[in-house]
Order: sequence, then C-alpha cells, then structure tokens
Amino acid sequence: LAYGWRHRRLLSLADPKNFTELVQHRKLTNRDLRMPGLIDKVAVKAVVADLLGPQWVTPTLWQGHELPEKPPWPRPFVVKSRHGCNQRRFVRTGQEDWGEIRRAAARWVRRDYGGWLDEQGYRGIPRGILVEPFVGETGTLPIDYKFYVFHGQVRCVQVHIEREYRHRWILFDPDWHRLSRRTDDPDPAPPAALDAMIDAAQILGRGFDFVRVDFYETGGTPRFGEMTFYPGSGLDPFDPPALDAMLGRFWRDG
Repeated sequence: LAYGWRHRRLLSLADPKNFTELVQHRKLTNRDLRMPGLIDKVAVKAVVADLLGPQWVTPTLWQGHELPEKPPWPRPFVVKSRHGCNQRRFVRTGQEDWGEIRRAAARWVRRDYGGWLDEQGYRGIPRGILVEPFVGETGTLPIDYKFYVFHGQVRCVQVHIEREYRHRWILFDPDWHRLSRRTDDPDPAPPAALDAMIDAAQILGRGFDFVRVDFYETGGTPRFGEMTFYPGSGLDPFDPPALDAMLGRFWRDG
C-alpha cells in the first residue's frame, strides 16, 4: 500500500525489475548478517578505518545511552542515533534547546528502528547515541555525495544539496553527466576527491549486489558518512521514472 501510494503503481514482488521494487524485495527476503554492522554508525567506523584508513572516519566524541545534563564537547557538534536514520540534532552556538535534544535522544533510544518499514538490517543494532564534531564549514551542512554501488561498481552519484532547509538532489553518472531531470539548479562541480570517493565506495561495496555509500568533502578532503541498503526505503520516486528501471537493471544484471 505504501509503495502504491508513493509510486502510483502496483508493486511486483514476484518479478521485481525496478530499483525501488528490488529494495522492497530485499527488505522482505534478505537477512544478510553483515548488514547491521555496516549500518551501525559506531561499528562501521572500524570497518572503514581498516579498509580505507582512519583519515576517512569522523571521530566519535562520545557514545552512550543518555546524554549528560550539560554538553561538555566543543561546538559545533552533532548528536545522532547509532541505530536509526534521520535522527540527529545540530549544536552550533550553544543557544540550542539542550533539554529538547536530550528528550529527542531519549525517544530514539527507547525504540528499535526499521521495523515499521521492514528494514531488517536495522534490527540487532545496539540502540544508542553518539556525538561527533560537525563536518562542514561556517556551520553549513556539507554537500552529501551518495554513491550507488552495484556488484562492486559505482554506477551513479546522488548529490544532495541544502539538506537542512530546502533539501533536493541531482543524480549524475560517474563521469558527472546529469541523469535526473533538468531543474533550476545548475549542475554543481564534481568534488575534488571524486575519484578517491569512487574507489573507496567500490572497496566498501565489494561482495554486495547493491549498497549505497555516502561521503562528504570538506576542504578538498573526503570523509565517510554512512552505508545504507535501503535508500529512501524504496519509497522515494525517481525523476524521470526511467531511472528506476535503469538502476534496477544495474542491480539485476550486474
């Protein structure tokens, strides 16, 4: 029902062909035991440091289950859950409502993530909170580069801009030709570390038919973000819709 509502078409699980259908099929059938350790925002750092080097990893200032009454960490910093998605708060100036941030973090810890959309990879991740230094310049969120890796090969890069206030994205191929529909946004320049990011994404994506690997770039230096096996839970439409079929072919055909 959720799929039909978002995509305005019936979901085919018997013979999934589109990327978004294959995400649904994965959620219902794939129990790969490697996934939780790579989705876990704390545990994955050791994997990335081992495969790519510690310079790719944002350090953890603190991890635990209950935030302290007063934040002792240098600003700016980010509070996020280790076991969920889109659960985060930014502290830039110290004027933020720390009480509200503590209450939000407590809600995150009380609940498992992934069950309501059948994202099985999130189950088994220890519930908890981590604090990291803010990645970005002048308090602005950096551009988020999301690499779609199919069978160990990067096939496209989803570039997310103005994520905090007017979030939108553009899809490029690895040679930086726009794949998504033209909009008022000019094509952003490729990151200086694009080649290094592609190589890193392919290293992390080895052994999976599909995984999305996310990076930031700050001062020309690449930084690992996260890995996900269910982008948008397979409910976010592509524009044009033909991209859904194209990515599905990459997934099915290798």
